[in-house]
Amino acid sequence: MGAIPTQRETAFRAGGAPARPGALPHTSAKLAGSPLAPGAARDLVRAALTEWAGLALPGADTLGERLTQDATLVVSELVTNAVVHAGTDVELGCRLEEEPGHPGGRLAVVVEVCDHHPSRAPRDGAPEPPYETPEYGRGLRIVAGLADAWGVTYRRGTKTVWARLLPTAEPYDDDSGHEHDHANPADLSDGLLASAPGLLEALAPEPRPQSLAPQPVGCEEREWLNRGALSFLAEASDLLAGQLDEDLVAALTGQLLVPRLADWCAVWLEDEVSGRGEWAGGPGPRLARVWHASENRIEELRRALEKDPPGPSYPPDGGLRMPHSGPEPFPWPGAVLGAHGAALVYRLIAGGRPLGTLVIGRAGLRAFPDEVTGLVEDLGRRVALAIGAARQYARQVTISAVLQRGLLPGAVAEIPGVRSALVHEPRERGGPSGDFYDLFPAGDGRWCFAIGDVQGKGPEAAVVIGLARPWLRLLAREGYGVADVLDRLNQLLLDDATEAADAAARAFVGPAGPGDGPQTRFLSLLYGELAPFEGGVRCTLASAGHPLPLLLGPDGSVATAAHPQTLLGVIEDVTYTCDSLELRHGDSLLCVTDGVTERRSGLRQFDDEDGLATALAGCAGLDAELIAERIRRLVHDFGDLPPEDDLALLVLQAD
Repeated sequence: MGAIPTQRETAFRAGGAPARPGALPHTSAKLAGSPLAPGAARDLVRAALTEWAGLALPGADTLGERLTQDATLVVSELVTNAVVHAGTDVELGCRLEEEPGHPGGRLAVVVEVCDHHPSRAPRDGAPEPPYETPEYGRGLRIVAGLADAWGVTYRRGTKTVWARLLPTAEPYDDDSGHEHDHANPADLSDGLLASAPGLLEALAPEPRPQSLAPQPVGCEEREWLNRGALSFLAEASDLLAGQLDEDLVAALTGQLLVPRLADWCAVWLEDEVSGRGEWAGGPGPRLARVWHASENRIEELRRALEKDPPGPSYPPDGGLRMPHSGPEPFPWPGAVLGAHGAALVYRLIAGGRPLGTLVIGRAGLRAFPDEVTGLVEDLGRRVALAIGAARQYARQVTISAVLQRGLLPGAVAEIPGVRSALVHEPRERGGPSGDFYDLFPAGDGRWCFAIGDVQGKGPEAAVVIGLARPWLRLLAREGYGVADVLDRLNQLLLDDATEAADAAARAFVGPAGPGDGPQTRFLSLLYGELAPFEGGVRCTLASAGHPLPLLLGPDGSVATAAHPQTLLGVIEDVTYTCDSLELRHGDSLLCVTDGVTERRSGLRQFDDEDGLATALAGCAGLDAELIAERIRRLVHDFGDLPPEDDLALLVLQAD
């Protein structure tokens, strides 16, 4: 009979920390989250137990080869699961404890494996990485079969799986009369499992009572429900709130429920537009996730549930009755899971709107205990809130992305005698950006360029870009010079149009809170005008609170091409001025946003000590496209972490 998972307080002692006098030995290590971690963990535990067996400790003689093999197998499974499903570094602890009820007698081995990504959902349909070797774990059934007790401890940002193993009888006999030890964990395969009947018995599903009478909650399970339920719900809330994708919320729900509270579960998600299923004219609920404690039964269970989904949460006559969250009975899928079992359906409702349905089931029961149904109902409310939040986030991202695509030019203009190259990378790939650019003809042999950065992100930034970019084009084509364009754009950002932008932006992101009145939107902008002539290009430009452009000569010399001025939208009575220069053959003008100059590596920024100018000097002799790509690569390589800001740069090169 497998051990029931329970909650346990866990504390790691740092490796090498002195133990108190008379304390039992322990060891710990931090392992990189790689395919080598399970092997390293096995070696560590095997070496520690071998060493401890030779110590003059009461009960050390019970630390035999059988216990060492079991502990090695268990730690291999736990570390493999942590590496595959969490993908983070793993903290491993192993220690000896006196067996409960036998002070000074037999010793128990406790192993603990901690990862740092408890909200990571299992892979779904993605190709398996190269863990499908003997290193790959065979799940918690092995742990449950070999451990006297095991469980999971959730803390903010970490999850620890622990197991306690007791000494057992040494080598067993099979039908041939020969003695056998357990299979080596490093060589565990289907063939070896078939030759190890003791291990197969440990892996066999725990038998369920065939009686249809309601089954009482076991002592250990009841203790967890009484003492650990609130902690479980609190940590579940944190994990669910961190998910911004409704399918990941559904996947995480399966991990939270199975196998602790149910043998299997399924999550349907309602159509977001109608929210009322197929019977109301929508596409119907979508079966987003099916999870079973036995992974080889997931697909057949999914097929059965797709044929018989739960009914609508609103009455088919379209009445106004508020849907009930549940629980309600659900037909047991006996064709795939056997004759007897209990299943319940819970409606996932947030803000009075049905978002989906959760179904749980457990074999061998006529009815779930009240303690379990109440806990799942509480969890269902949190799941519904997380789905609602994920959908709201998805709507906002979609709106921002649509706005962004409409606010950036589909293609930049080609200028006679000038090569241009552009890099534009929002911080969130495919998401909204506060950086914008433009390169367009202004008539009378003039072309204009702009690169800017709006205060804020998302819809608010998109609305301000939607004001600035069309006005730039309109004023330029009306014949206004560079300085006049900035004067008028500054006034635009200060007048009532800004309040309209605020109102439009807040319509996307929700109502304003106390004290959130209309706010001026700052804009940093580098704007210029190009006029080709025989032998070069005349460039007139001005910088309003923006990183200054740099001019690269054919000989590798670098000079600043403008002077700093005030941000747009800050001061009303300000007059902007402009600078002029000529781009000759081989000259290159580099224009960037602060995502380039303020790229961080620890306390350092990319442009510290004229870092951008130094990088540009190394681009002498390159064409515009190669200059842009080299600067982009240097910016990315400057820090170990991905950039924390949008990035945009424009290169203009006289041909």
